[in-house]
Amino acid sequence: MKLRLRYRKLGKVRFVSHRDSARLWERALRRVALPVAYTEGFTPRPRLGFGLALPTGAESVAEYLDIDLVKGAGLDPGDPDLVEALSAALPVGMDVSRIAERSDGDESLQEAVTSTTWQLSGPGIEPDRIDEAAARLLASDEVVVERVRKGRRHVDDVRPLIVSLAADERGACLVAELVTVGRALRPTELATAAFEGIDPLDVRVLRTHQWIEHDGEKRELLPLDAVSPAVGGWA
Repeated sequence: MKLRLRYRKLGKVRFVSHRDSARLWERALRRVALPVAYTEGFTPRPRLGFGLALPTGAESVAEYLDIDLVKGAGLDPGDPDLVEALSAALPVGMDVSRIAERSDGDESLQEAVTSTTWQLSGPGIEPDRIDEAAARLLASDEVVVERVRKGRRHVDDVRPLIVSLAADERGACLVAELVTVGRALRPTELATAAFEGIDPLDVRVLRTHQWIEHDGEKRELLPLDAVSPAVGGWA
């Protein structure tokens, strides 16, 4: 059996790196004694598939993890006791939202996700600036950011990576959908391109969705309003 989990990462735990988050997950899975499958070889590792790395310091309500279980493991991915047990085994701020079974033919998280949606807020991102900044960037033929790679400065046009920009319903956040294919655009890079004089360290970043293409339509990777089929029992 293969599982796909959706979870949140909010609050102080946002400062835990992607690599350290993986270690937290391994520890949590051992604590609840989930029958996780392991790789073969000299140093077996749990068969886990992590999604797109969340920037250190960013929060998210749409993080994902794929887990392969040992052959013959029978449990109900929709059992609330399993969700509760895993959430209790994780640090404060990391909570499981949903667990579903995935098929053998499903793409990996890294391959499946085509874009992500973010909310950006903080000093310098005020309601009277958001609409102007969004309109200006969307109307631009190119949006240039400077990056350092291998000790050298590079100038990249990131306009093709911006799918949409708009203010949220309250006008307090910039909502951005960004392409994940190729060299990704960091939300803080977007903020500095959109708002002059902003300090990227002051930008509060929240990932709200991860999107895939399915039968020609965009849909969420694992919606919260869907119901998981029962496929066994959790003991």
